[in-house]
Amino acid sequence: MNKKKYPSCFGLLDTVFPKKENGLRVTPDNCLACYHKTECLKSAIQGPGGLKVKDEFVDRAYESGMIGFLERWSKKKDINRKLKEQGSEVRGQKSEARGQRAEGGD
Repeated sequence: MNKKKYPSCFGLLDTVFPKKENGLRVTPDNCLACYHKTECLKSAIQGPGGLKVKDEFVDRAYESGMIGFLERWSKKKDINRKLKEQGSEVRGQKSEARGQRAEGGD
């Protein structure tokens, strides 16, 4: 396999780190054998779905007693803030694109 070319599944969270029936996420065996596995998983976690995965981790840590209520609240608040920022960035990009189309149409 060419090291520069990524497979079509590269960085797709639900493909490279799917959630199983028990609610936990596990990397499939075929991904573990892939040359790009580390970079791919990092890319998937840094993508839009990565914050949801972090949210799942916080919930599991709270349920197991590894973190307390205030730490859970603080982490979830931070995750939600980042999710809102990502949403506004995406909306902002769409607004800019609409503005550029409108200017180009004159």
